[in-house]
Amino acid sequence: MIICSCQVISDTDVHNAIDWMRASDASTIITPGKIYHALGKSPDCGGCMKLFIASMRTNPNLEVPAELRSLRNQQDRRSMGNERRQEGY
Repeated sequence: MIICSCQVISDTDVHNAIDWMRASDASTIITPGKIYHALGKSPDCGGCMKLFIASMRTNPNLEVPAELRSLRNQQDRRSMGNERRQEGY
């Protein structure tokens, strides 16, 4: 199925790019921009982005690496309070 008609990217292209990126670096965070770059293309109009992301999410290799999963919780704890600003700010 064609995901991006502007750049002629299919769902198979998206899945192959995700599988290739995960095989080459298991700790990488895979984004739509990285997939476009891996395919040698760039987004044009952005109309396909919802379908592009939905297709990405069906790939089992897309998950966030285990060592990066808890970073959000650590940042949330640190950002509580004054967000590292002076109180008079």
